Amino acid sequence: MFAKAFTPNFYLEPVNNELELRVGTPSPAAPKNKRILVIGGGVSGMTSAWALLDQGYDVTIISERWADRKNRITSQIAGALWEYPPAVCGKHTDAISLCHSKIWAMNSYKVFEQIVTKLGDTDGIDHGVRLRTANFFFDTPLEARPDQLDKWEEICNLSNTIKGLKRSADLIRHHSVDPKAGMQDAYQLQAPAIDTDVYMMWLHFVMNCKGATFVTERINGELLGQEEELLSRFDAYALVNATGLSALELAGDKTVYPLRGAIIRVKNDGTKFPKLTEALAVTHDETYGTDEDMVFIVPRNDNILILGGITEPHEWNLNLTVDTPVIKRMRERCNAFVPGLENAEYDDETQLLQGLRPFRGSNVRVERETRTRKDGSDSRIIHTYGQGGSGFSLSFGCAASVLSLLQEIEASKPPTKMEILSGQMEGLNLACH
Repeated sequence: MFAKAFTPNFYLEPVNNELELRVGTPSPAAPKNKRILVIGGGVSGMTSAWALLDQGYDVTIISERWADRKNRITSQIAGALWEYPPAVCGKHTDAISLCHSKIWAMNSYKVFEQIVTKLGDTDGIDHGVRLRTANFFFDTPLEARPDQLDKWEEICNLSNTIKGLKRSADLIRHHSVDPKAGMQDAYQLQAPAIDTDVYMMWLHFVMNCKGATFVTERINGELLGQEEELLSRFDAYALVNATGLSALELAGDKTVYPLRGAIIRVKNDGTKFPKLTEALAVTHDETYGTDEDMVFIVPRNDNILILGGITEPHEWNLNLTVDTPVIKRMRERCNAFVPGLENAEYDDETQLLQGLRPFRGSNVRVERETRTRKDGSDSRIIHTYGQGGSGFSLSFGCAASVLSLLQEIEASKPPTKMEILSGQMEGLNLACH
């Protein structure tokens, strides 16, 4: 963790239902004299806490564990390459969720870009965010994949925000992709790539400097049944549930399930193979592909390259090793994709990281609890979970929605379920497919 004294001179400001990063004096928001209880210390919970703190709320964050290099939480194991929805690991099927996710992803892109361009290494404290060229490859022309062609055309419509757009089969040869991999088409864009260890500990540090209270504790049981007790115990006005897979229990959401993933960490110092500075990915395709068709090769930082990936739904065990057959095949796919990777040496510290992406049947849920309390009054629980493999890509957009939902509670508006925001989608040149 960071030891030096630090007063953040940056803050998140809501503008037209989105968040923007502003640099200058600390947040000018007047104190709300309301405490918000955030349950969950991952990227969704911590980003929500940041947005709340900068709007003048007092915030208490409860988590069983926090980001740590020796005992990593799920957010630290993420691939953490920004992607326009749906992400390479697939499993995004709900139209309402996908529409919201596109808005959330674009908001997050802007804030991550602002972190890089406005903050740099603030006072020598690295946030771990970089802008990298990300290349996506396909084994057919995009015209043969209507879903991918639509996605590319949507991305092109967002070229005022997403930079570095290029589509060309020449990218296959440029990156020395093995012809045996069978790639026929490719495009690239500039994307935020996050060193999750650095970023998550930076987030914790910044939240601490902004005045958050941290409570290390595991909450058990459905939140609705103990909402009033928790709010009373922590003297809180409302509660944000950012508990990932634990929402299965805490939200009583039986559709929540894990999608097991894993990444291999190898040295990327240029000694055993040409140093890679760009991301290379092949999307997992649920319609045309197999269960093991995903390639994910991303520089984690200047010295480490991560290799992935796997998508194993409903697999709860974290018992993989580098010698497990599915991991050996994952490594072989990456080796076969870019010649030279077979010579890569494992990271001295950690060879393999594995985790459970928190998915749910209808994908992402960012909405108020629609069930009433025992006394018939409206709940003050706001849910933000089910981001799956896109926690970082959606983080700031979801936090903006959490703020909006809290304002609804303050205005005594009744809760409603998520719906397609057609006006906002049209304004951003986005589509719900």
